[in-house]
Amino acid sequence: MKKVALYIPSMRGGGAERVMLALANGLAEKDIQVDLVLNKAEGPYLKDASPKVNIVNLDTSRVLNGIFPLSKYLNKENPDAILSAMNYVNIATVLAKLISKSDTKVVLSEHNNLTASKKHFGRAKGLVLTLLMRWAYKKSHEIVAVSNGVADALVSEINIERNKITTIYNPIFSEDLIKRSKGLISHPWIRKSLPPLILAVGRLTPEKDFEKLIYAFKKVREKRGCNLIILGEGKLRADLEHLINILDLNDSVQLLGFVDNPYAWMSHADLFVVSSVSEGFGNVIVEAMACGTPVVSTDCPSGPSEILEGGLWGELVPPYSADLLAKAIIKSLDDPMQKDIQTRASFFSVRESVDKYYDLLTC
Repeated sequence: MKKVALYIPSMRGGGAERVMLALANGLAEKDIQVDLVLNKAEGPYLKDASPKVNIVNLDTSRVLNGIFPLSKYLNKENPDAILSAMNYVNIATVLAKLISKSDTKVVLSEHNNLTASKKHFGRAKGLVLTLLMRWAYKKSHEIVAVSNGVADALVSEINIERNKITTIYNPIFSEDLIKRSKGLISHPWIRKSLPPLILAVGRLTPEKDFEKLIYAFKKVREKRGCNLIILGEGKLRADLEHLINILDLNDSVQLLGFVDNPYAWMSHADLFVVSSVSEGFGNVIVEAMACGTPVVSTDCPSGPSEILEGGLWGELVPPYSADLLAKAIIKSLDDPMQKDIQTRASFFSVRESVDKYYDLLTC
């Protein structure tokens, strides 16, 4: 029986973590042994790992500190292949593989648009990361990008040939997601007789630009009644709470933090909004569509336009503009799209994604 390893720092809340967990669970249903290798076996998603997935705890506080423990794991267990996610983790995986001298096949998956994400780094950090990626990615056996935009950015930034990168969309749509979307939610804003509920989900970080969403929501409230809930945690919580306060939106905006089942919230929302300035794919867009909820998204690099097919399945607006975002929100609330968005969401199925990764990892 073949053995594959999936490596990511932890199972804390995040899109890449959720994807790796879905892949681990899906691959474990096939004729292979699956190890989920973590720097720290912790995080809210850990409880959702299948009993068929073997959890390997490297017990290190940082990815850098985990390079030698990972190399020891590879040397001892010698899995047929290892899949890692996120650029700095990918670099560590290549280093660990070289140190171990194992013959494990290395598959790197890139979840971020490097051109866009580098804008949030300092110049020196961006240069060092790019140089390390140029070195490490060319030593891998396979490279996976979660969207064509991510793949194109890799080609541009690390001088790698496009035909060496495989695009595999993230595993999102599943029967489990649909089942969980039917969960009950107890909140005073969820009643048919109340104003529409707008929902956003994501880490409270600059990339998600929830500040613009709150400014846009203020403009929407000047035209019509509605409420906004943002699910997720992050370093900008205090800043966003201050903004909500100074805009006098405390009665209509709530930051509810991380929740175990965001799909139930999505299914109860009237509109889902993505305000990001950069995405690798945009998992939450597919999740919301799978729950039957209309979507407004910024047309940021890289995934939203690919998912929504240039606006065919939901409103797309340029990033950074509260005015345009507000107009799109009002338009969608007043005249929601009637297309079967769940059918489009099913295109990004767990089954199809798992099958493609299976082929890469076991061939």
